[in-house]
Amino acid sequence: MRLHLLKSKIHNAIVTSGDLEYEGSITIDSDLLELAEMLPNEKVLCVNNNNGERFETYIIEGKPGSREIQLNGAAARCALPGDEIIIMTFAEIEAEEAKAFKPMILIVDHANNPKRRHRVGEEDKQL
Repeated sequence: MRLHLLKSKIHNAIVTSGDLEYEGSITIDSDLLELAEMLPNEKVLCVNNNNGERFETYIIEGKPGSREIQLNGAAARCALPGDEIIIMTFAEIEAEEAKAFKPMILIVDHANNPKRRHRVGEEDKQL
């Protein structure tokens, strides 16, 4: 049996912009992607902490150091610049492997600067 588990999360990210005319996706600073162990084109589930909206899209790699979290296409209607969102990826994992799997959590400040990073159940590492 395979289970769907949280693989990684960027917690409390602030939407910096939106582009309704783009074909769709979320653009994320490549530095944040690396720290959160996320990949371009990976499917994400996003939760808007301001209005409760949940939406799925895929990642586009943004410019390193930009701290950009831009919603594109239809996703730009789900959160406004300044809204706080949680960005999550998931993985299918065999049930036995899932018992020991620990997701990566990246916590950012209100300027999308990385603050802390850790695997679930492990001690935070200040960044």
